[in-house]
Amino acid sequence: MDGTTVRDIRFTGTNGTVMSALLYVPKNATLTDPAPGILAVHGYINSRETQDGFAIEFARRGYVVLSLDQTGHGYSGGAAFSNGFGGPDGLKYLRSLPMVDTNQIGLEGHSMGGWTVLAAAAAMPEAYSSMVLEGSSTGAPFAQEGSTTWPRNLALVFSRYDEFSKLMWNVDRAQDVPTSEKLKAVFGTDAPVVEERLYGSIAEGTARKLYQPSTTHPGDHFSPAAIGNATEWFAATLKGGTPRAISDQIWYWKEVGTGIGLVGFIMIMLGVFDALVRLPVFASLAAEAIPAADRRDSQWWRAFVVNTALPALLFYPTFVAAFFLLPASILLPQAITTQIALWAVVGAGVSLLIGRFMRRPVDTHQSNWTKSILLAAATVAAGYGALWLVDQLFLTDFRLWVVAVKLPNLRQLGIAAIYLVPITFAFLVMIRSLSSTTVRSDSGRLQYVAAILTLTTGFIVMLSVIYGVFFMTGSLITAFDPLSTVIALQFVPVLTAVAIIGVFTWRRTGSYRPGGLVAGMLVTLYVVAGTATQI
Repeated sequence: MDGTTVRDIRFTGTNGTVMSALLYVPKNATLTDPAPGILAVHGYINSRETQDGFAIEFARRGYVVLSLDQTGHGYSGGAAFSNGFGGPDGLKYLRSLPMVDTNQIGLEGHSMGGWTVLAAAAAMPEAYSSMVLEGSSTGAPFAQEGSTTWPRNLALVFSRYDEFSKLMWNVDRAQDVPTSEKLKAVFGTDAPVVEERLYGSIAEGTARKLYQPSTTHPGDHFSPAAIGNATEWFAATLKGGTPRAISDQIWYWKEVGTGIGLVGFIMIMLGVFDALVRLPVFASLAAEAIPAADRRDSQWWRAFVVNTALPALLFYPTFVAAFFLLPASILLPQAITTQIALWAVVGAGVSLLIGRFMRRPVDTHQSNWTKSILLAAATVAAGYGALWLVDQLFLTDFRLWVVAVKLPNLRQLGIAAIYLVPITFAFLVMIRSLSSTTVRSDSGRLQYVAAILTLTTGFIVMLSVIYGVFFMTGSLITAFDPLSTVIALQFVPVLTAVAIIGVFTWRRTGSYRPGGLVAGMLVTLYVVAGTATQI
C-alpha cells in the first residue's frame, strides 16, 4: 500500500487500561519530516478493523493513522463507555509519536466513535486541527454540546438513510437532518443547512460542512462517497498530506481479500471436519444421512414456515426484553451477546414446544456426545488456527463489511465460556429442526439451498419490509430500536453459514449433534469477540 507500514500496537491508557490499535505509517512520515496524524475510531460493537476503509485512504494521502479499539471493544481493556471511550488516551498516544506533526491532527469517528473523538477534543481542546463525524453527533446522549466554535473545523457525514437520525440529531428522517435545530445551532444558521456549503472559516477553526451520501449508517464503512467526503475534508483542513483525487480509492480490494478469507474460513472448517470424521478415532460418528420426509407435503411446509418465521418473529421481542430485564452484569458482561443468547434460547424452547404438537420425526441416528464435542472443537479450532496464521502474516481478520470473525483474546475466551452452553443448546435445536425437514428426493445442492432458505427467509422478508419502507419514505418503522435493526443485517449471512454447516455435517454423520455443536461454538466466539464488553 504505497510503502505504508501497519503495526498492531498496545499502549497504557487511563487507570492502567491496556489500549489496542492499528498504526498506519506512510513512507513520507519520518522523524525529520513528521506527517499529519489522524485518530480514527469505530462505532459501538465494532472494532479497529471496521475503520480499514478510512484508515487505508488516509494513509495513502500521507497521514499517520491510529485506528483505535474503543475501551471494552476489540483488544482494548476496560469497560465500554469508560475513559471517554478511550478517545483522550488515543489522542495522547498519537501526539506522542515522533513521526507525527502535532500541529496537524485530525479526528475521525463513526457513530459512537464520533463521541470518542469528541471526548478527546473536549479533554484536549488545543490538540487537534479538524474533525469528521461519520453518522454521529455532538451533544446528548454522550458528547459535549456543539457550537459554532466547538469542535474545531467540523465536517458531518450523515447519510440520507442513517438509521440513527432521531438519536443523533432529533429528526425522524435522516434526509431531514439539514433542518435539525441542533445541527443549525452548530452551523450557526437559522435556515436549513445546505449540503456541501462551507460555513465559517477554516483559518479561524470555525469551518462547518455537511455531506449526505446515499447510504445507511453501517453503509458508511462500505461507501466510496462517505470515505471520499472524509478525505476531502482533511485535505482542506490539514497541511502536509499527499494530494489524491477523491475517487482514487483502493480500500475495497482489501475487503475483497478478507471477504474471500471469510468464505475460506468456513471451507477450512468443513474440510477439516470431513477429514477428521474419516479417522479411526471419529469413524464411529460416520453414518448414513436418512432424510426425514418423503416429499414436501403439508406437514413439511408447516415445519418450513415455523422454522423460518419463528427466529424473525422473536427477534425484536427478545432483544427488547433482554435490554430491560437482563442488563450487563458480572454474570452477563456483554449486553449484545445476552440479547442474542436470549433470542436463541427462547427460539429453541418455542421450537421444541411446537415440535411436540407437530409430531416431527426424530433422527434415526444419534452420534456419541463425547466424540461429537471433540470433533466439533477440533473443527472450530482449525478455522481459528487459520485465522491466527493470517493475523500473524497480514494483521487482519476475516471480514466482509461488518461481518467479521476475530481472534478472541483471553478475556473474551472467559466471557465466551459464560454464553457457550445456552447458545450451543439453541443451535443444537436449530440444526435438529433443520435435519427434520430434509427430503429424500432432494439432490445435495437442493438440500443446501432448502436449508439456507429455511433459516434465512424470515429475516430476509423482515429486513426487506423494514428497508423497503425506509428507502421509499425515509422513515424507519423500527426506529424504536435502530441498533437491533442494524444487528439483524448480520443474521442473514451468519444463518447462511449455520445452514451450510448443518447440512454438511449431517450428510456425513446422519446426526444433528456435530453440526449443532460446531455452530454453537462458532457463533459464540463470533459474537463475543466482535461486540462490546460492558463489565
